[in-house]
Amino acid sequence: MGTNLSRRGFLELTGLAGLGLAVAGSTAGCSSGPPAGAATWAMWSSSAAEKKVWQDFSKYVEHQLGVKSVPTLTPSNGYPTKLDLQLVSGTAGLVTALNGTLIPTYAARGAHRPLDDLIEADPDFHLDDFYQSSRRISSFNNKTYAIGFDVAPTVMYYNKTLLQKQGVELPSKTVPMPWATFRDLAKQLTKPGEQYGFTCAPAIDDLVSWIYCAGGNVMDDAATRSTLGDPEAMGALQYVIDLFVKDKVTPPIKNLVTESSLSNFMEGNVAFMQNGPWQVVNVRKAKFDWDVIPFPAGAVGSTPRVSGSSFAIPSGVRDGAELDLAWKLLKTLTSTGALDIYAKAGRNNPARLSAGSAFQPPPDNLGIVQQILAGKLAGGHAFDVTTNWNQVKQLLGQDLPRSFLGQVTVADAITGLTPRLDVLMRQHQDNIRQATARKG
Repeated sequence: MGTNLSRRGFLELTGLAGLGLAVAGSTAGCSSGPPAGAATWAMWSSSAAEKKVWQDFSKYVEHQLGVKSVPTLTPSNGYPTKLDLQLVSGTAGLVTALNGTLIPTYAARGAHRPLDDLIEADPDFHLDDFYQSSRRISSFNNKTYAIGFDVAPTVMYYNKTLLQKQGVELPSKTVPMPWATFRDLAKQLTKPGEQYGFTCAPAIDDLVSWIYCAGGNVMDDAATRSTLGDPEAMGALQYVIDLFVKDKVTPPIKNLVTESSLSNFMEGNVAFMQNGPWQVVNVRKAKFDWDVIPFPAGAVGSTPRVSGSSFAIPSGVRDGAELDLAWKLLKTLTSTGALDIYAKAGRNNPARLSAGSAFQPPPDNLGIVQQILAGKLAGGHAFDVTTNWNQVKQLLGQDLPRSFLGQVTVADAITGLTPRLDVLMRQHQDNIRQATARKG
């Protein structure tokens, strides 16, 4: 395919150029591998429960396509590195799973092919059966590069047992509480050293939900500059940092790197936890009664981060029979039948509207997840990222978390970060221009 990024160029972009010879050497002369005509695909899997889901997917693929299904399962923390190596060595599967935050990165590199031509030529595939937020997450530069398999908004978990013991009225199941109300409630429920009102991760992935609800963003609409210094974003950041530093409604941070909101909440002495519904399967192990409610509403309402994951086809897949099988495989992995398997396992909310809900009670209020995604309740904001999001995230993880400890003010942290963020925004624009030029 003439528009593909060269192997050397991809190695340089991924930072793996030094591994080129090692990769080539490790694959040269290998006779083992999947049988010809097999449906090969890659996915992260870090637990026995996840492995069981993908094994069931594999059986479903074989039943639907009548070919051998060969999934490559890798622990989630090592998946991106292994995928990079597979892509540059030409050993990637016909279909690969991608976290939504990395889709622009791989698309801009030319590592995965756009799917618009395949979608347009297939009368049996209907993209409008996928949630709009999933479709946005799976796109880059006005093209579809992946098809979603899960998508979900950030919600607020609450410890029903703790609230009832304190004689506090349970929050509305459907109406997001205003920020001022949430702060007052978190303060009311805090008894330092004994119990706390709130927990979240001291990182941009959690902060961005508050920023979206305030009408701000990490970057402007065109992603040409950082907007964390704008009033909307600054107000949101200050609100959350005040919960930690001024109001002290959060458990003391022992380590910024390993701090876990889930672990804090599972202790049973925290009233509210910000997290995604993908944690439902873990919170069900709690020894207290709990439920979920919509994210608190800021100046523009309850519009927290919506995240998702997708399947994509590497650009190295050859036209003809190979591409035909890849497309059939991708459609099968994201079909209603496959995603019903995903839903039944309770892993996360499927990206298809026609698939079943992964979130059957308990707890009672899990139905709000699909209502939010469908626009029937509260709202959500697809996670806006750049083609170099890992670098943006790494930079924001340097000084900003110190604000959670009161070591640096939010204003000083953002003032110091902004020039470097703007450099990354310019790099992102260069990546888009280069990607556009390759396709031209």
